[in-house]
Amino acid sequence: MNGWRARIGLVVPSSNTTAEPELSRVTPAGVSVHAARMPLEDVTADDLDAMADRAVECAELLSHADIDVVAYGCTTGSLLHGHGFDAELEATIEATADCPAVATALSVERALDALDCQRIALATPYVEDLTRREVAYLEASGHEVVAVDGREVEANTDIGSLAPEDAYRQVKALLADAEPDGVFVSCTNYPSLSVVEALERDCGLPVVTSNAATVWDALRTVDVDAGGLPGRLAGLGKYRD
Repeated sequence: MNGWRARIGLVVPSSNTTAEPELSRVTPAGVSVHAARMPLEDVTADDLDAMADRAVECAELLSHADIDVVAYGCTTGSLLHGHGFDAELEATIEATADCPAVATALSVERALDALDCQRIALATPYVEDLTRREVAYLEASGHEVVAVDGREVEANTDIGSLAPEDAYRQVKALLADAEPDGVFVSCTNYPSLSVVEALERDCGLPVVTSNAATVWDALRTVDVDAGGLPGRLAGLGKYRD
């Protein structure tokens, strides 16, 4: 039986080609990932706002698969309206699916806090408006963004076509003139999970990606060890606060 240990329901934008493969690669034996999709082609504030209306429908459909936790796998989609919206999104999905839920933006916050990262270098693929919103979100949660770079990519399929090496080089360039205590590579469609360990070794800092934080949070929510994750998140234990 698939998911004999736990089943993760994943709500993602329809144009996301990265989240499912990355999450499936790092989940432990006995954990399965099952996705539902919300329509999105361009990563803009208006389109993300419209997409969010479909999250409840996706959560209801995933509940038919007897899932154990739902992960809302979109970073900017879960922080678009700031703090309060993220927790409300988790609560609404939980009530609809009748199981715990995590939203990527809050999962990132939890991961950064667990790693004791307060001064953050932020790398995104986003257009300026969304990168700016993300900086405001992180700073409202008590983090200081000391370096930031956005790639100005709007089409989500173009974000998914980036390579992990792009994320590696973006972070290395970002750290040239900054002294953070942690790195966050944003976007569940930005392929970057595979370079986390190389970045941590080469930069000497904890590195969190959107997908790493999301799967870590989902696994610890269902009391499954996240030791298969790359990087320092793997060593943080399995139980949710």
